[in-house]
Amino acid sequence: MYNKVLLVGHLTRDIELRYSQSGSAIANTGIATSHKWKSQNGEQKEEVMFVDLTFFGRSGEIANQYLRKGSKILVDGRLKLDQWTTQDGSKRSKHSIIVETMKMLDSKNNNQNSPNNPQQNQAQSHALNNAPQVPEIDIDQDEIPF
Repeated sequence: MYNKVLLVGHLTRDIELRYSQSGSAIANTGIATSHKWKSQNGEQKEEVMFVDLTFFGRSGEIANQYLRKGSKILVDGRLKLDQWTTQDGSKRSKHSIIVETMKMLDSKNNNQNSPNNPQQNQAQSHALNNAPQVPEIDIDQDEIPF
């Protein structure tokens, strides 16, 4: 059997980080994603889906450090069915995603790079300082084969 889900969307709330008794990070949030199409009569339609996300371990800590409500993200994970019984005895269930990998999709000019987020600014400047220098190549347009 194969259980794989890919979603791209915006976080619906800030990350809620907690730690298990063994010290492993568990981070929870939600994602909103949408599907747009035209109906048979040409009317533009949109369906919005809200799904809960759970990150484990280091990825949960990274998500908590860099992501906020509204952040655009791609998640790759597996579908999980959560079931519980309410206080009145009724049974409830919902699907959620256990995130295995993620990619932050916000541009570098996003407001997360503001002076209010010094940890991210420090990490980015460190990464930029350690980035290899790419030499500039002078190529004539006629030399390009396509």
